[in-house]
Amino acid sequence: MEDYQIWDSEYRFMCIVWANAPVGSGKLVELCAAELGWKKSTTYNAIRKMCEKGLIQNENACVSVLVPKERVQTAESGAFVARTFAGSLPQFLAAFLSGHALSEQEAEELKALIDAHREKEGGA
Repeated sequence: MEDYQIWDSEYRFMCIVWANAPVGSGKLVELCAAELGWKKSTTYNAIRKMCEKGLIQNENACVSVLVPKERVQTAESGAFVARTFAGSLPQFLAAFLSGHALSEQEAEELKALIDAHREKEGGA
């Protein structure tokens, strides 16, 4: 899996890009000022950094997405579980659910996800 680790402020910026792309860089400056309180120079620095990381491209002042949100979320969550729980998904779930009750619907959704993953892995 590719490493798409980004900082929190970069993720918030990317959420704006994902929601609006393709978007003109001038419009992106306006959106970041309104939603993040950023100055023009901060937005252009973020555009440059995300281009360097290969997440977006900026051609002819039009910013477009190269890596979808779901791929970044998968990489980020995998890195978090690896770093914090030595890669153990059961340990992560135990910590996450500690002190929280699951509704019957939530339990069924989680079971369905596990079953789907088993089927996917078994068929691969």
